[in-house]
Amino acid sequence: AKEDALKVVEMICQSDISKITFAGGEPTLCPWLLDMLTIAKAYGKTTMIVTNGSKITPEWLKQFKDKTDWLTISIDSLQNESNVFSGRAIAGSKPINRDSYLQRCQWIKASGIRLKINTVVSKANHLEDLSPFINEIEPERWKLFQVLPIKGQNDTCIDSFTISNSEFEYFIQQNSKLTNTILVPESNDAMTSSYLMVDPAGRFFHNTAGQHIYSQPILEVGLVAALQQAMIDVGKFLGRDGVYEW
Repeated sequence: AKEDALKVVEMICQSDISKITFAGGEPTLCPWLLDMLTIAKAYGKTTMIVTNGSKITPEWLKQFKDKTDWLTISIDSLQNESNVFSGRAIAGSKPINRDSYLQRCQWIKASGIRLKINTVVSKANHLEDLSPFINEIEPERWKLFQVLPIKGQNDTCIDSFTISNSEFEYFIQQNSKLTNTILVPESNDAMTSSYLMVDPAGRFFHNTAGQHIYSQPILEVGLVAALQQAMIDVGKFLGRDGVYEW
């Protein structure tokens, strides 16, 4: 519910946490996303949205730009077939093409919002070289995620997507020819236990055991008690370049 979501965001903002990322699912579909961003900015927090880009227009950016420090666009592939296969498609069948991604990135940069790209590396795209496109759009950061199996979330279909560590390293090497973008690769091990995450039910959760494990709801037990149930490895967080000039 909206009231609960806003209350959870405010409780988080009253802590020492300095950056809040709104991800999904697809956060731009949330009717009260702007309300949550407004609360975060009122507390002086750095705000980021991770989106597939489908809702990004000049009108949308005009509404959100004063409350949004970073926009992260999820771009896994520039091949339509790969995007349909991996689900990076509107209504399951209409992928965002290269020119559409380029246009959205140009709009974002023109708005003054800082641009970051996320790419999940899987069987669908692990041989692809995206670096020429990245050099064209010049995001500040490009994060590469090795596709991560999570029990109870994607384990019924993940076998057709998983790649080996060497295949992930090959993708990194193929895509490391960058001019003005910081490359941040994250293997399965680097991702595990290194993110402080909150689910739509207002619970911290972590993936220490290869599955999502949830705290008690923040609104029921308070932020500190719920946080004590979130197993976060600070060393891994720092090791994956979790702190940067945001």
